[in-house]
Amino acid sequence: MTTQENSNIESNNNKKLLGAGLVSAIAASICCITPVLALVSGASGIASTFSWLDPLRPYLIAVTILVLAFAWYQKLKPRTEEEIACACEEDEKPNFWQSKKFLGIVTVFVVVMMAFPLYAEMFYPSQDQKQNIVMESDNLETATFEIKGMTCNGCASHVENDVNKLNGIVEVDARYEDADATVRYDQSKVTSEEIKAAINGTGYKVISQK
Repeated sequence: MTTQENSNIESNNNKKLLGAGLVSAIAASICCITPVLALVSGASGIASTFSWLDPLRPYLIAVTILVLAFAWYQKLKPRTEEEIACACEEDEKPNFWQSKKFLGIVTVFVVVMMAFPLYAEMFYPSQDQKQNIVMESDNLETATFEIKGMTCNGCASHVENDVNKLNGIVEVDARYEDADATVRYDQSKVTSEEIKAAINGTGYKVISQK
């Protein structure tokens, strides 16, 4: 087998390896990407579609890191004497898909994808301006809803965003770590059942209310 054939095989293997790394990186954060896509598309009910992947996130991240580490090792490892002696390596410039530049682009993309849960909430509008709408009402009520399916700040922000669309909502504080959302609202304008329906409409499910 010639050195050129070996190079082609290595190139194909690298593409498959990087493809696997990209898929793992996207899968690791898709449970938090979906709520943002739901916000953009207006299809709120799809927000929790991939929440079942959240328990697998640490493993998917580990796979992605291992794949990238191996790809960089392959790219940076010293060349053998046979490779150095091969004249074709001196004359032929590696294509873009085999270059460090492409691997660098993939690495940056993977890091951005894996870090997505950390900044997903920035895609949602702030609710600060709404907190003064009915603050003086005598009908203020506070309820806490236990919610199943939230996996990151993006999920919590999605719940807050949809509940805030209801008339009479003063403040919403959703916490994915505690799997709940505390809602302060004017009970003369909105009921707890309507709030529950809004939360369920995101795809996440209300288990109980306190």
